[in-house]
Amino acid sequence: MPHRVRPARLTLAALACFVVVATLSAMVGLAWEPLFVLDEAVGRGPHAFSSSNPLAYDVVYALDLAFGTIPLTVLTVVVVAALLLKGHPRAAVWTSLVMIGSSVSTYLLKHYFERDRPLWEEPLHELSSYSFPSGHASGIASAMGVAIMLTLVFVRRRRRRQVLLGVWILLIVLVAGSRVFLGVHNLSDIVAGVALGFLWVLVAQLVHDPTPRARRVESFASPVPQSRRLAVVLNPIKVEDVTAFRTMVDQQARASGWDSPEWHETTIEDPGREMAEAAAINGAELVIVCGGDGTVRTVCAELAGTGIPVGVIPAGTGNLLARNLGVPLYLQAAVDVALNGQDRAIDLVKVSGDGLADGEHFMVMGGMGFDAAIMEGANDEIKAKIGWLAYFVSGFKQLRYPAMKVEISVDGEPFTRHRARTVVVGNVGYLTAGIPLLPDATIDDGVLDVVIVHPRRFLSWLPVVWRVMSKNKRIDEALDRKTGRTVVVRASQDTPRQLDGDPIGPGRELRAECVAGRLLVRVPR
Repeated sequence: MPHRVRPARLTLAALACFVVVATLSAMVGLAWEPLFVLDEAVGRGPHAFSSSNPLAYDVVYALDLAFGTIPLTVLTVVVVAALLLKGHPRAAVWTSLVMIGSSVSTYLLKHYFERDRPLWEEPLHELSSYSFPSGHASGIASAMGVAIMLTLVFVRRRRRRQVLLGVWILLIVLVAGSRVFLGVHNLSDIVAGVALGFLWVLVAQLVHDPTPRARRVESFASPVPQSRRLAVVLNPIKVEDVTAFRTMVDQQARASGWDSPEWHETTIEDPGREMAEAAAINGAELVIVCGGDGTVRTVCAELAGTGIPVGVIPAGTGNLLARNLGVPLYLQAAVDVALNGQDRAIDLVKVSGDGLADGEHFMVMGGMGFDAAIMEGANDEIKAKIGWLAYFVSGFKQLRYPAMKVEISVDGEPFTRHRARTVVVGNVGYLTAGIPLLPDATIDDGVLDVVIVHPRRFLSWLPVVWRVMSKNKRIDEALDRKTGRTVVVRASQDTPRQLDGDPIGPGRELRAECVAGRLLVRVPR
């Protein structure tokens, strides 16, 4: 979970960038001889290197083409459009502000100072526009500054964040440095351009916070004194910095009018059942659960029927319930939704079968066969490294999973026989990465959707995947669907099973019953 940078630090950093731009601008405007001498001395070596190495010239020229004004403009439009489609208007506005501000200020400074390009006996690349500050440098600095901020906001896994941040910084160095190696800019042009790009990133951050927020509603002023008791059930291994997370939740809770949260941490022995029960007994009016699908499933099942709303903070790999409810995956925004969102009554699914304890439930989906084998193959170590892509890696390994003989009964009707590689009973429609396995499923419609998948051969997976992704509703032996309030699946032999992505051990039977409107959850307004 990224830390929010304090305004004082942002202000100091922005002031430092402004001082760099202002100082270099004054030196260029006064034609300060030592600066010009330094620029020529620094630029001569890189220019000579590119002149004598065709490969080096090709690389820097490619960077010139790839990160010019037009490509960066197109990239900005794509990023802004993607942010709007994903429901992040604040980040979209902030991105637009940074890129437009950087571009306009660079243009104005160029035409104010009218500094000529460096002169070389044998120029590699000639440009007729002005030199100070470098448009490529300011453009890449502002673009990668945006990328850095969006990475800190939306990428939760530390290792992935570190890799991406390294890539963005490397691109700044390569693109800015290439201008000197191409012989079209002085060192001072580059430094001023980079400082100007970062200045806009920092100033925009000060005037417009890009982090997602839920729409807050004014609380009703009741004449009767009301408590605002809040409890949080946290799986501590799912959060990088527990102390920082607690501080953030405490601050947001106070700002939203809630009492200081009562904290409960799950353990290996208990994924949240006793913690949720204690929160309910202690009079919590809202319970926030932060963890993976297993923790969320346990807490939701325990609080079902109590009338206590549950706020889901997705901190796992799949986060299927949060994705299907539209809860943002960014932790701070999800906490905001939990505290200030609206309550929605959703269905719960009671589950039974051989070897399963009484009172088992799922919120998202349960399955037998290929899908459960995927969950077993995606171990925690792999998921920690590559996130939800671990499921795709496991899926490729399980593509030759053998077909099984199953019998299925819906709503007490006679059993029908099928051959299948997997049978999934779903309460929602979408899997990880937005795969619409059950496109007609709705979490509050009071019924379950069943899909039976049986590609006969290895290559038969391709048309099945296409039909799933295109939401083709045609049914046949390869892809069959059923709908009902109760579902019973029986296999001819012990088969892997899963509930909400958690393997529950092999067995021959899975019974599911939809309990309509059993649980209240917080969703975005």
